[in-house]
Amino acid sequence: MFANLQEKLDRAFKVLKGQGNITEINVAETMKEIRKALLDADVNFKTAKTFTDSVKEKAIGANVLKAISPGQLLTKIMNDELSALMGGQATELDLKQNPTIILIAGLNGAGKTTFTGKLANYLKNKGKKPLMVAGDVYRPAAVDQLQILGTQIGVPVYANTTSKDPIAIALEGIAEGKKNNNNVIIIDTAGRLSIDESLMNEISEVKAKTQPHEILFVVDAMTGQDAVNTAKVFNDRLDFTGVVLTKLDGDTRGGAALSIKSVVNKPIKFVGTGEKMEALDVFHPDRMASRILGMGDVVSLVERAQQQFDEKAAAEMQKKIRKNTFDFNDFYAQIQQIKKMGNMKDLVGMIPGAGKMMKNVDVQDDAFKVVETIIQSMTPYEKANPDKIQQSRRLRIAKGSGTKMEDVNKLMKQFDDMRKMMKQFSNPAAAAKLMQGMPKMPFGK
Repeated sequence: MFANLQEKLDRAFKVLKGQGNITEINVAETMKEIRKALLDADVNFKTAKTFTDSVKEKAIGANVLKAISPGQLLTKIMNDELSALMGGQATELDLKQNPTIILIAGLNGAGKTTFTGKLANYLKNKGKKPLMVAGDVYRPAAVDQLQILGTQIGVPVYANTTSKDPIAIALEGIAEGKKNNNNVIIIDTAGRLSIDESLMNEISEVKAKTQPHEILFVVDAMTGQDAVNTAKVFNDRLDFTGVVLTKLDGDTRGGAALSIKSVVNKPIKFVGTGEKMEALDVFHPDRMASRILGMGDVVSLVERAQQQFDEKAAAEMQKKIRKNTFDFNDFYAQIQQIKKMGNMKDLVGMIPGAGKMMKNVDVQDDAFKVVETIIQSMTPYEKANPDKIQQSRRLRIAKGSGTKMEDVNKLMKQFDDMRKMMKQFSNPAAAAKLMQGMPKMPFGK
């Protein structure tokens, strides 16, 4: 995500490397490179110019403290300005009404139905009682897709397969939701081109009849500047309340995320980062700015972990680690929890500095596949008693999992090392001693 933009901005900052202070000349040169990077990322031309002018104005004449370099100061200014450009702060859904009606709109193929499922799952986990309404009467299997997602996440779906009237279906769905005390009703609609007048009139009519409290415009982040232009046309017709960027885990250049707020003056409320139902994040402009500048997003990483790991399970795991009874059943369960947090490349990008270090490393989503296969080939006794897995058992596990003996040996060693480290860090006194013995990192050099 934003890998090319991040790399080009990093190169732009090198113009100031080694400079003793910020001058009009070196800032102008840096801004020229930054503007190029933004335009290459498909950012709106006016937005790019306004942004770089604002950064330049704040940078020139700024006092550079001895403790920081001009490059670090400009990074801080860039971070603040990027955050402001994308909205400044997160904008939550307005869920005060009962029921709250949310209308989903957008182009064909933007991922509206998948987002509808993700949003329902997100709201359910927040303690809401959502209902999804299958209002796409044009795309084959759209209703089936929503019903499958509903079954997967345990959220009801209202569908009327005999009707081809999206307005009637939406109203029927709202009535059904009120009858069953659903406090959030999410209406999925058909994709439509902004130049298709009849379909644009139809979505306008759906809005007029249902009176939604939230209208979310779903847009494919990989379409760049086209997404921004389309958003403007839809906003003129629907006056939507927020934007959803999908497929942000793909090869996205960043133009839509950086331009859309300044062009339509509507906040980005959610971003989709994968196909899994859990792969939905509230959009935080300040955190996204940090990621674009290669500074990671630890807060979002921790929040995702908190969603998947409950306190009771964590306390139980702590006991097992202290008693040295952490086994392959526990390890396998931990892997499944990590996988639910999102795709691996996205998670790595949240770790400060990891994006740059691993830019040429292909982080696969099935990184755990070999480990999972080996563990699944173990007997219940072996999973519960890792220390009892001797050479003959390892050979049988390798054959059963279709892996090499060296793969099994490698996993066993890594597992053993991990258990030792976990046990050390579970003891505060031992952990402090271990940290004291570590070599000092040469920060600032």
